[in-house]
Amino acid sequence: MPPSLTLLGAGKMGGAMLLGWLDAGLDPASTTVLDAAPSEAVTRLAAERGVSLNPPSPTPSDVLVLAVKPQGLDAAADAVDRLIGPSTLLVSVLAGKTVADLRGRLPSAGAVVRAMPNLPASIGRGATGAFANAAVSPDQRAFAEGLLAATGTAVWLDDEASIDAVTAVSGSGPAYVFLMVEALAEAGIAAGLPADTARRLARATVTGAGALLDADPAEAAALRQAVTSPGGTTAAALAVLMAEDGLPALMNRAVAAAKRRAGELSG
Repeated sequence: MPPSLTLLGAGKMGGAMLLGWLDAGLDPASTTVLDAAPSEAVTRLAAERGVSLNPPSPTPSDVLVLAVKPQGLDAAADAVDRLIGPSTLLVSVLAGKTVADLRGRLPSAGAVVRAMPNLPASIGRGATGAFANAAVSPDQRAFAEGLLAATGTAVWLDDEASIDAVTAVSGSGPAYVFLMVEALAEAGIAAGLPADTARRLARATVTGAGALLDADPAEAAALRQAVTSPGGTTAAALAVLMAEDGLPALMNRAVAAAKRRAGELSG
């Protein structure tokens, strides 16, 4: 954990990250939260843990985490730039804002880490891809890794362009899984199950499969093969899902569309 940190924006994602950092050992006495309209939960967390919330004259810290809405950056740029000191690491979780965008709007920014977390970070099970520019020192990279790993799995990227692919795979990925639960439940209803039963079974099946995937080091393909008996019911279903126009092809198109849109939103 860095010696001092300022979090700008404590919404759902920012608030979840803050809780994870504090639980992982971030010093609350050296932590500042800036949010124009903090939630009751964040206000209570700050009071209980001794975190400084909206001090009248905030000063630069070792790490400044940007977690505001991307569209609000331009209006806040001057105030944000004053929070960046010569040795401040800027960590941005703003979707669509490249390192060049950030440094163009924030002239004081030198060392920048751009990260793309996802919604399960709110329960400590996130998946985050991160890119560090050349100005990031080894110590600053370690600070960033500690922060990102506190909310789940963190993966470093060799080039910033890969952020769009991360956005398409893990950033948007939870929505794909939620849709699969919806579709599996609807298929169960169509097969004759009561609606409540189908929804409970679909939800439990996906969460259980995810827990097994997390607990077992085997590849997903190996786990799939282990539950597929030749000529059985699972094999019959997989023959449909794995057809030429089935799930793999559909997922490729979906991820490609998300990646393309991520690139369009940059700037």
